[in-house]
Amino acid sequence: MSTSATGTATATTTPTRQLLRLATAGSVDDGKSTLIGRLMYDTDSLPLDHLEAVIKDGVPDLAALSDGLRAEQEQGITIDVAYRFFSTEHRNYILADTPGHERYTRNMFTGASTAHVAILLVDASAGVLRQTRRHARIATLLNVKHLVAAVNKIDLIDFDEARFLELEVELRALADRLGADELTVIPLAAKAGDNVVHRSSNTPWYSGPTLLEHLESIELVAPNPVATELRLPVQWVSRPVAGERRRYTGRVSAGALRVGDQVIALPSGSRSTVTALDTLDDVRDVAVAPLSVAVSLADDIDVGRGDVIVSGADDAHAPVLARELEATVCWFGDTPLRAGDRLALKHTATTVRATVQALSSRLDPETLDEQDAPVELSLNDIGVVTLRTSSVVVADPYAGNRDAGAFILIDEASNDTVGAGTITTAREVKPGAQTRNDVKWHPSALNRAHRWSKIGQSGATVWLTGLPASGKSTVAVALERALVESGRTAYLLDGDNVRHGLSDDLGFTPGDRAENIRRVGHLTRLLADAGVVAIASLVSPLESDREIARALNDAAGLPFIEVAVTTPLAECERRDPKGLYARARAGELKGLTGIDAPYETPRNPDLSIDTTDADIDDLVRQVLAVLDAHGSEAGR
Repeated sequence: MSTSATGTATATTTPTRQLLRLATAGSVDDGKSTLIGRLMYDTDSLPLDHLEAVIKDGVPDLAALSDGLRAEQEQGITIDVAYRFFSTEHRNYILADTPGHERYTRNMFTGASTAHVAILLVDASAGVLRQTRRHARIATLLNVKHLVAAVNKIDLIDFDEARFLELEVELRALADRLGADELTVIPLAAKAGDNVVHRSSNTPWYSGPTLLEHLESIELVAPNPVATELRLPVQWVSRPVAGERRRYTGRVSAGALRVGDQVIALPSGSRSTVTALDTLDDVRDVAVAPLSVAVSLADDIDVGRGDVIVSGADDAHAPVLARELEATVCWFGDTPLRAGDRLALKHTATTVRATVQALSSRLDPETLDEQDAPVELSLNDIGVVTLRTSSVVVADPYAGNRDAGAFILIDEASNDTVGAGTITTAREVKPGAQTRNDVKWHPSALNRAHRWSKIGQSGATVWLTGLPASGKSTVAVALERALVESGRTAYLLDGDNVRHGLSDDLGFTPGDRAENIRRVGHLTRLLADAGVVAIASLVSPLESDREIARALNDAAGLPFIEVAVTTPLAECERRDPKGLYARARAGELKGLTGIDAPYETPRNPDLSIDTTDADIDDLVRQVLAVLDAHGSEAGR
């Protein structure tokens, strides 16, 4: 507190110290760990016990200050990312010492992912190497705005100005090739301290800043806190307590949020209003990136971990509810990545399954040329890939949002992180609505009428839809048996069986349900075209999804019979053979159709049946009658 001229006590405002995040990069033995040790030593940022532990013969081993693992000290290389903190009078720093060895490129990716500045070490004698170029590409890929090329070990070439200038030209050409926003080139000798913190008398020909002077001069610009750009990925939903509503917790990655703002929860699209905002700061009434917050909403809408709260304003900039991502990926796995591979994709607080649709290009680390259509991405390769996700990902391009535009890839068998990527383009894909231009449909060489006449029957699809435990499968099994025993070829596609194989990569989100129905719809079309009566027994709760299956068969001129199994919810709950309703009512199971997920009863089904106290054989006869009515040969 301070006192004014009138004697009134006034609060003294202490300016906020900026935090600058740094990451070192470069090849093995370029001196990254030594440089970090020098920065900490010359800024008096070392605890005495730490310093004493690395002093040998009265001289501190600077590299050992950040190489903390025993294996690192034994081998003389950095393996893991080591984070170190130091400060000056002007600002605080967090520095990530990342490995230079190719084997540990993944750790470079991790360390640089949050950095404001990347310090690219270059051995003055060895010059720009393969790993130097790879790390520079990773830094630009991760949208690091400020690049510093530290030409280290300049003392080993007798502080040769000509060699420095030669390397500076090469480094600036590299930065231009990669599209770097800014590059500063500094000659230094980390071991002796030349041009690190203090200016060296050994480089009178260099008039630029020392490394620390340059770092001190970098101005960080906070993201513009525009409410219409709001992105709040939900990480935790807290249970309501007495007098308080349920709270949704997460870290704001973009935009701003205050009480009274209209918001939308994605991907559901539910709207509400912010009624409370907790930032652990009593005087703050607005949350901006990158604060962690807890918010309460006016309505009890369905919001869970992995959902994203965005602005509900009319002029809001909405993210893409993407099912297809075009991204640049750095591959960390020993097993190469190929088209068709399936992986878990973790994006913000949600994890979905993803299939590699295509490998578009691979970066050659020697030439920085893009090689089109590679067969695979090997360990440490960087390439552009197209991924199709099993459910919606609320995504933004990485260039605009480092949180919503980044993801990691996980091997589901080993749970290892095998890749990391940045999103270039996010696309919304509606199952069944797109057609492919690169693959053409080839009609069968056999005329359909000829095929059907020779096998003595025509094909059709019977699609049974209804609530869980409504009796769909019971009717479907009896229908299949009746058809086969009458000499007709029929096959039952049961929902559970389909999810054991054809759709084993799908969950039960709305996007996954739609994709499951699209796949089954295509399968029924193929079976029906072959003259088989395809019987599909699925909950298929949404009319829009069922229309996908109908449209596929209609487009091929094949009969499609929709049977609505209208058994009342109360009767389905009474049966409950799998205990699903009991678990849903107890709050142990979320998203059960009929309880907390919608079911849209067909408006114009070909047949409606109720299995309550019904004779199953009589219901089967009704279905067969509809089959026969759809064509003189249908079902025969």
